[in-house]
Formats: sequence, structure tokens, C-alpha cells
Amino acid sequence: MKIAAIDLFPVSMPYRHVELSSRVSRGGVSDVVVRMTADDGRVGWGECCSGADTLSVLAAAQAMIPFLIGRSPQDGQIVRRDVYGKGLWDYRVQTGNFAWAGLDMAMLDLAGQDAGLPIWRLLGGRGSLAPVSYFHYLARDTSEGLARQCTEAVAAGYEHFYLKVGLEPADDERMIADVRAAIGPDRKLRIDANEAWSAPQAAKLIRRWDEAYDLDFVEAPIRARPVRHMAKLRERLDVRLCANEGLGSETDVLEMIAAGAADVLCFSSYWVGGLQQFLTLSRVAGLAGIEVCKHTHGEFGIAAAAHQHALLALGDGARGHQHTAAVLADDLLEEEIPIRTSPLWGEIEGVGLGVRVDAAKLDRYHKLFRAQGQFLPWAAGE
Repeated sequence: MKIAAIDLFPVSMPYRHVELSSRVSRGGVSDVVVRMTADDGRVGWGECCSGADTLSVLAAAQAMIPFLIGRSPQDGQIVRRDVYGKGLWDYRVQTGNFAWAGLDMAMLDLAGQDAGLPIWRLLGGRGSLAPVSYFHYLARDTSEGLARQCTEAVAAGYEHFYLKVGLEPADDERMIADVRAAIGPDRKLRIDANEAWSAPQAAKLIRRWDEAYDLDFVEAPIRARPVRHMAKLRERLDVRLCANEGLGSETDVLEMIAAGAADVLCFSSYWVGGLQQFLTLSRVAGLAGIEVCKHTHGEFGIAAAAHQHALLALGDGARGHQHTAAVLADDLLEEEIPIRTSPLWGEIEGVGLGVRVDAAKLDRYHKLFRAQGQFLPWAAGE
């Protein structure tokens, strides 16, 4: 089997509500969908993350295509080395990783189809027999709205709740209190400041809120770099700290592990350029006693399925992984993935990715991108 053609589709899909944090105000997801066709007619699918600018990631993926045509999808690691070395994407690592991760998914999809196996088996098989657990992504809301969100999520079986903070401390604390009251004392409450605080402010707020509301972990309380600042903050606090921003390459993740600057790492194949790299670094983190929580920048079902395969193979990461399936207005797949309505996702039984893209939906949301452009990370509600 050889790769015969690659088509790229920038796609925009709205959220059910605006995603609001200290960094973004975004009304939906805009990513680049990869359709990779083999010389025997089989098709593999992938999804490139958009980052700040979808068209720049589209251009990066287009620049990589000549390295893939005529190659075997089973030679993904060799092709990756050519892309980053001969293609010079090691000089623009994070943009390259965002683009390559989608091409990597499509190659693994084809490789799995050729082998007659799901991707998680190609990656080494199940790491644990337990289903993978995902979080409930809360929208910033009124007290009544948060109570409603939490009540519905508790009824659906969610154990991990995630709230964006870092805007205005009094309002943040009101929402944290509302969530803890609604979910009870035993479920996990995680907050994410997206690097909004100084170290002294972070230490003060986190101590107070953890004592009053029992936080599971705090994601990105301060700027991740210099790494020693995160390490010092971690030494001052009892609650677990999670690193996210600042993990934009394999080297960045390895440096964070070596520095002991976080209890949890929140990243994905987009950060490090491929599912194999994600698994390798996740296992290294595990050896260092650090949990891994799979990150989402906003993703369609293609990327969600690809990372589910990786998490099935990993098996020993944190529970309550991130996703946006439940907050997207729609998806690109023919069948709904379990985490649209449930916190748990078990084995994917089909070969390759094991999902089917709905051609009509792909066309609809590609046309939406062409008509309106991407969902900018800073423009919702303007």
C-alpha cells in the first residue's frame, strides 16, 4: 500500500455556547481535516489542529505532502524524520507538530486498515482493561446555570468537573463554590487559569480555594516558562499542579518532566507531533511519577477517536481526560462517539481509526469555513 493522494479541508463547526477563559473567547472549532487516499482506494482520515491561525496550519500540512506521496503509511516514523529534517520543520516545531499530527493520524488509519487492526493494537494493545474516563467541561455561568449543568452531568455519571478561571477572582470563587455545592464532596473539581496569575497571586488563591473547596488539580496557574518558576510554586503548595501551556514540543515536555515542575502534564499528539511521540513521553512521565491528562484544543470526532486509541494503549494516565465532543453543536462522523453524552469510552472495534466520516457534514462545515473563515480565538460575541 502506498499513499496516492492527500486532500485537506479547513472546517469550522460551532460550539453550543461560547468558550470563555482568560485566553480565549471562541464560538467554535476550526481545524484542518485530512483525507489520505491509498493506491488501492482505501481512505485514511486525520485532523490537524488549528492553533492561532487555521490557514497557516493548512499551509504547513500542504508543504509536507510531497514527503508522503508514494510512501507507505506503515513507515510513518521514517517519513516524520524526513519532514522535520529535510523539510526543516524542526525550525518551526509547534506549527509543524499541529500539522503533522493530522497527517500522522491518517497514516495510522491506513496502516490499521491494511493490517486489519484498530490503531490501539498497532500501538501495543490495551494498557488497562478499564474504559477511558473523560471530564465534564463546564461553561462559566450564573449560579443557577452552573447548578443545572452540574446536576445533568452528575446524572450522566461524570466524576471529573473542569472550570476555567483566571478572569476576576471574586467571580471565579463564586463559581467554584457553586460547582462544589452542586457536585458534592467526592467528585473531582479541576480549575484552569491559563497562566493568568503571578506566582504570589496563584499561591494565595490556590491555598484558599483548595482549603475551602478541595481542588483535584490546578492547571496552568502561572506561565510555564521559566520552568523553575512552576517548580518553585509546586514546592509551596499541597494541591497538585498541572502544566499545559509551555509543552509545545518533545523537548519542552521532557524538560518539564526532568524539572519536576508539575504533578500532571496536559498535552496531546498536537503538542509533540504524533501519537507515538505522545505515548512515549506519557510513559516517560509515568516513570517519573507524573500523570498525563490528554489535552484538547477543540477537536472533532476524528481527533477524539485517534487519541482514544492512544489512551487505550497508554492505560495508566489520569482519569478525566479532556474533550470537546459534548460542547460541539455537531460532529463530522456518521455515528456519535460515546463521549458526546457519557464520561466513559471503551474499545474501538473497527480497523484503523474505526470511525466513518459523513461526507455531507464534511462538505457543509467546509463551506462554513469558506464562507466565514475560522472561529477566531478572541472574537466570539464581538
